[in-house]
Amino acid sequence: MKETTIHNPDRYMVDLRQILTQGRKRIGLLVGAGAPVSLKVNAEGKLDEAGESLIPDVANLTDVVVGALESEDKTVIDALLPELGENPNIETILTRVRRLSQAIGSAEVHGKNGAGYDELAERICCKIGEVVASKLPEETNAYTELVSWIGGTHREHPIEIFTPNYDLLIEEAFERARLPYFDGFSGAHRPFFDAASISDDLLPARWSRLWKIHGSLGWQVEDDAIIRTGSREATQLIYPDHLKYDQIARQPYSALFGRLREFLTTPDSLLLCSGFSFFDAHITSVLDEALSANTHTAILAFQFEPLSRAQSAIKLAQRRPNLSVYARDGAVISGVQGKWQPGQPPTKEWENIRRTFWESEDGTSGNFLLGDFARLARFFAQAQAIELKNEKCEINVEGELEEITSDGDDQINIEDVADDA
Repeated sequence: MKETTIHNPDRYMVDLRQILTQGRKRIGLLVGAGAPVSLKVNAEGKLDEAGESLIPDVANLTDVVVGALESEDKTVIDALLPELGENPNIETILTRVRRLSQAIGSAEVHGKNGAGYDELAERICCKIGEVVASKLPEETNAYTELVSWIGGTHREHPIEIFTPNYDLLIEEAFERARLPYFDGFSGAHRPFFDAASISDDLLPARWSRLWKIHGSLGWQVEDDAIIRTGSREATQLIYPDHLKYDQIARQPYSALFGRLREFLTTPDSLLLCSGFSFFDAHITSVLDEALSANTHTAILAFQFEPLSRAQSAIKLAQRRPNLSVYARDGAVISGVQGKWQPGQPPTKEWENIRRTFWESEDGTSGNFLLGDFARLARFFAQAQAIELKNEKCEINVEGELEEITSDGDDQINIEDVADDA
């Protein structure tokens, strides 16, 4: 008879809540393209569960961008699609367009020469910029709740946010809360990118770090320097195509990826991933190398999909036990894949806490919720609002939670926790 591995989500949420509220751990966030998808807004830009995603995922972004092009451009793209394999998206389309712009010169492919494809690439990027230029809703939302958690605790180390997203949503949330952050740019009138300052750690811990590792709206090249304009119309450095990996040694990308490596190779660091599917080969390779080199770093990957659709993350987690994957229906922890199954709650208070990360009709079987960025941000914000006063939860030999008294100073090492089959 085949044994089934069971992971108790209560066990790991005890650890995570403790780390989130203490302010001692070096914490980083990797916020991927799935994050803004979790915010639903109506036509007026207000939060509405029945509305559309604030910024679409890659598949829907492809439909929106291609649909917004002129008929002549659509005809060329339609001719390219059969050459791009199964389910091509805006990244593969733009990659082919840019490669043709560099390769064919005055020759023509599907009615355009190299210069024509270069112009088409610029138009595609402009359309991408229009789609990802959405502003945060005025109401309290996932981004403002995330920033509220960041600013609500005295920290020994700054929070570092790494994101491949081009939007300005995180910047808006920080500025709305009047919380300081540093993104590698210096100056006031036309802030310029200063690669040397990224490797320094001299700013106070209350200054969060925001690293836009694939560029951003508002960045542009001016006099051989990268400047930040603050304008959502500046789309020169938001090219989501695979050619950016060929040019990664150029600033600012090399400095930003270097910062990601440095964070991951610093002992006792924890990286929390949300909205990141592990499909980005370059980012995933950096994570893989760092996990191999530094066994004292841990990564928690919160996945919106069930385990069956998180194979890229699972493959890496089974090779690197210091990466844990938390999906809707199960997890990979310490390299072992298993289904979620909560134990009996030790207190009435824990039942309320469980509702922040677990959806269930009977209290046990159900779904883990924190793969949704909005749910995860709410969990962060509520970690300080809902406290286990003078008590801590521990797992007994049956894998259920027990109540024991504590002065609150004990800390569970999240990367040392493992489940038994």
